[in-house]
Amino acid sequence: MGARLVDFHGWELPVSYDGLFKEHQSVRQNAGLFDVSHMGEIRISGPGALEGLQRIVSNDLSSLGESSILYTVACREDGGILDDFLVYKMGEEDYLLVVNASNVEKMYAWCRDRLPSLEVQDHSSQTAQIAVQGPASRGLLSALFPERTMELHALPYYHFMKMEFGEQALILSRTGYTGELGYEMYLPPEMAHGIADRLMDLGADSGLKPAGLGARDTLRFEASYCLYGNELGEETDPFEAGLFWLVKMDKGDFIGRDALRERKQDPSAKRLLGLSLPGRRIARQDFAVFCEDEEVGRVTSGSFAPTLDENLCLALVRRDCLKSDLSVEIRGERVSAIRRKLPFYQQAALRA
Repeated sequence: MGARLVDFHGWELPVSYDGLFKEHQSVRQNAGLFDVSHMGEIRISGPGALEGLQRIVSNDLSSLGESSILYTVACREDGGILDDFLVYKMGEEDYLLVVNASNVEKMYAWCRDRLPSLEVQDHSSQTAQIAVQGPASRGLLSALFPERTMELHALPYYHFMKMEFGEQALILSRTGYTGELGYEMYLPPEMAHGIADRLMDLGADSGLKPAGLGARDTLRFEASYCLYGNELGEETDPFEAGLFWLVKMDKGDFIGRDALRERKQDPSAKRLLGLSLPGRRIARQDFAVFCEDEEVGRVTSGSFAPTLDENLCLALVRRDCLKSDLSVEIRGERVSAIRRKLPFYQQAALRA
């Protein structure tokens, strides 16, 4: 479809089709179709699966009902984040982890080594993933699955349905990383092309456009969603990234719990904050943040925000400087920055 392709951890991925900003606005106003088949899928099942997974994630899986989904992180013993991912409860003692492409091998090995009594399978090469995001996404998927329209309209945020297309089974979840109403489908690779074509045909009149990973990044950035490798990483803990709600200290022991208890109180730790920059200057990842003449943090993500018409950035900044005047060094010049409340863009996904 004319995509500009880039290498991403060994995957050849579409970064844009008709232009990043056009695709971004299409998702905010109508709908966009994303190929996100690079994401990893790890299936964990067997007696004691819940107890085992509770030991390696920070969030509390005991709250998950069947056909529901939880966002969480897995931490090292020192509290650093190994990955952020979704956990799907497929059935009793049967869970699906949807992990970042760059961390599939690491997370598969981590789960396999720490859950030796469970069945741990890497289904990534057997699973394609298509995302339809935007206000028109519900209508498009209702047209694709007309016999399940009522169920689809009633599907709550962070829940999923088991579906069929022809004689093939797939999973449809009300999830996404754009801040808009949206859905993601997990399906056999041989189905992906046909379903994508069918959706593009159905969306011809509603403004559906293919969208690349460039727009996916600006959309998640506006919604202030963390990205592994930017806001998250093995040297960053969930408190620094503002993910306090993902850490349930009272659920029982889990890997990294003791370290996180100490890191939460560390006065020298950093915290994630949002900044706005004047004019046309854009702060890119790893640009230095200053308080007076002292470097106190680094930019994690920065971009022009098309929906908000501003140059914004996320930065990890030392806790004791969060209320001070800050500047960002751009090409040797320090530019004053204005503190912005997060999220930059309020999630429409929760209101739909």
